Amino acid sequence: MDEDRFVSRILAIVRQNVAASSARVILLIFACLVVAGTSLLMLPFASVGEGSASLLDALFTATSAVCVTGLVVQDTASFWTPFGHAVILLLIQVGGLGVLTSVFFMRKIAGAGRSIARRNVVREAIAAPQIGGIDKLTQFIIRWVIAFEAIGAVLVAPVFIAEYGLSGIPRAVFHSISAFCNAGFDVLGGHGEFTSLMHYRTNAYLLLVTSALIVIGGIGFLTWDDFCSHGLRWKRYSLQTKLVLSGTAVLLAVPFAFFALGEFADLPLADRLLTSLFATVSPRTAGFAALDYAEMSEGGRLLTIMLMLVGGAPGSTAGGVKVTTLMVVLATAGAVMKRHKETTAFRRTIDQQTTQKALGFVVVYVMLLLIGAIAMSSMEHIAVLDAMFECASALATVGLTTGITPTLGPASKLLLVGYMYFGRIGGMTMAYALARPNGRQGRFPSEPVNVG
Repeated sequence: MDEDRFVSRILAIVRQNVAASSARVILLIFACLVVAGTSLLMLPFASVGEGSASLLDALFTATSAVCVTGLVVQDTASFWTPFGHAVILLLIQVGGLGVLTSVFFMRKIAGAGRSIARRNVVREAIAAPQIGGIDKLTQFIIRWVIAFEAIGAVLVAPVFIAEYGLSGIPRAVFHSISAFCNAGFDVLGGHGEFTSLMHYRTNAYLLLVTSALIVIGGIGFLTWDDFCSHGLRWKRYSLQTKLVLSGTAVLLAVPFAFFALGEFADLPLADRLLTSLFATVSPRTAGFAALDYAEMSEGGRLLTIMLMLVGGAPGSTAGGVKVTTLMVVLATAGAVMKRHKETTAFRRTIDQQTTQKALGFVVVYVMLLLIGAIAMSSMEHIAVLDAMFECASALATVGLTTGITPTLGPASKLLLVGYMYFGRIGGMTMAYALARPNGRQGRFPSEPVNVG
């Protein structure tokens, strides 16, 4: 009864405020999740030791979990109790699915009264191309998410059971969900604080299963739908699926070759290939670390920053600029160089509105990255590249770090909190939420401007 009353109240608010866009609803839900997670993590029994976690530590952790980032200021395994781990896992699951596909009352918002505005909330949360078929697509997503996470837990369980006994089972479940949701959190204690998967850097089985979960979670729900509908018939895939798969292939192959031939050339061949593969997959935006990024060369860290910024596919558990955005920008640049009037890819034309969004999105991300890196470098007196690494990790909801996150001051931590929230919400959603609902732009006279 209380749930129905709460849902009815939410729907009444939506009806009363016609100007409130679905983007604002998504913005509000993420904020409420962060507040709820912070409150739960501040309970005395959520953390070990006397007293409760500080407001900043709880806020940072809750934001990182909801935004499936993985940056932490306290070691997850040793600082939080099993209750705290359960809260973090729940926040990861809900945040990884884009919130609206995770809770039943959001399905009520999508279906009650068959309101187009309400159904559009779910459409934007899962990046569906159209409102039609939202209910079916939502059910499809939830069903396959549960299946993949269950399979992942079963596959990694033997590794953790061999080391932790029966307590390895909940660790396997936590690891599978965290990997699939591209979160990067781990509860693998006993190997030192903030070590992530470094203890398993030579365990090919665990790293390959983890990599598979990361990639599957990061290619996007609509890509899965294309797989299930058309199998391996490439010509039947949508343009978005083709851009996602081709872009993902390039972003896996090129960095892998760089890391294998240059960064880890001193390792034995098997370890070099395994480390290079995981160093390529994890920045897309999983955040698990099988190596110490503080010891990586500047070139390797810069490449990792670029991989983090790109992220995964739209409508996936991954963050970042999105691989489709990068592919559209590259296609637009190619069209400009060839003096073509239209941007094309795979024998399809990409409309001008899409190219403008992609270019604007990239500019916003790069500007935020540079501004944040300069500000953090000044406040913390650290190298700009180190600050850029942290900012890119937060902005693209990755979770990788060179080890300086726990040592940052309050101002820098709050900066990262803001970047994680922005990165998970998405630039376009944030822009739509802040825009005036009835704002109109008149048409002005045109005038030529020289560029390039």
